[in-house]
Amino acid sequence: MDPAIKRVLSAVLLLLMVIFTGGLVVWLIGGGRWTLFETVYYAIYTVSTVGFSELPGTDSYAIVRVVTGVLILGGLGAIAFFQSTLTALLIEGVIGRAFRRRRMQKQLEGMSGHFVVAGCGRTGKYVVEELAQIGRQFVAIDRDEDMLLRLSDEIGGGLLYVVGDATEDHTLVAAGVKRAAGVVSALSDDRDNLFITLSVRTLNPAARIISKAVEIENEVKLARAGADSTVSPNRVGAHRLVSELVRPEATAFLDHLRVDRDLNFEFVEMPAKSSWAGKSLRAIPIRDRTNLLVLALREPDGNYVYNPAPGQVVEAGVQFIVIGEHANVDKLRDLLHGS
Repeated sequence: MDPAIKRVLSAVLLLLMVIFTGGLVVWLIGGGRWTLFETVYYAIYTVSTVGFSELPGTDSYAIVRVVTGVLILGGLGAIAFFQSTLTALLIEGVIGRAFRRRRMQKQLEGMSGHFVVAGCGRTGKYVVEELAQIGRQFVAIDRDEDMLLRLSDEIGGGLLYVVGDATEDHTLVAAGVKRAAGVVSALSDDRDNLFITLSVRTLNPAARIISKAVEIENEVKLARAGADSTVSPNRVGAHRLVSELVRPEATAFLDHLRVDRDLNFEFVEMPAKSSWAGKSLRAIPIRDRTNLLVLALREPDGNYVYNPAPGQVVEAGVQFIVIGEHANVDKLRDLLHGS
């Protein structure tokens, strides 16, 4: 339960306890002269400071007036606590949420080259966590705002999101899809993912679209609709299960690279105007300046050169496939650009 709601419930419980306890004490003092309903009702308008009237015959019980004084003081404290917690709930909930939405909207309007994650359910949740871990700028879309807030807390706060149906164009536009570099469609229904793919391809033809495919046979349809790539969680999960079964050491090693040391595989392209273009791999001080390991080179025609030799010439447009920390990958980009 939300802490603010807990505080309000605690305040209500305290107020009820003051009223009922005061009414019960007066009823016991009266010894049956007044009904419990009358004494509790008396406690209600006493605590509320309405001051309707005293119970008939109160002048015969001086102690009742003492109890009434204590009841008034206790009631004032209980009501003040209730009002303050209720006000805090309204400010944190309604006003605070409106303020956060307005601030988030301004951030979204200024974003460009970011990623959009459509759907933060069982699959999209991990996409969000991975993007947050590697420090990429992104916007999440989902219908459930409470779930988005919980997800924001899980990744350390600061999640930018849009509440709405990702299959609707205005929701995608609100997430800045026209200025986005890529979109992940991770809804649980292939028809919805197909619809999002068509919409994104229309709104932003240059965006890279990765779509979840629940059913393998729908991968072709998603590709025809404009998806650059499709991922089947069932197939990927099956590959992982087999890897854990037949080569657990290799799987554990890859997990160690990514989780324990924040290492990852990255592609870095040799710029056309780089002073290093046309030189051998040996001549480029990648290991000395970035501490990255070059696993392969990807030629412009799509061919791969695995475990390239030190004398391999790297022309403009060739992509380095490296493994290392994200900060070092940025150093390599700076190095190739002459920074």
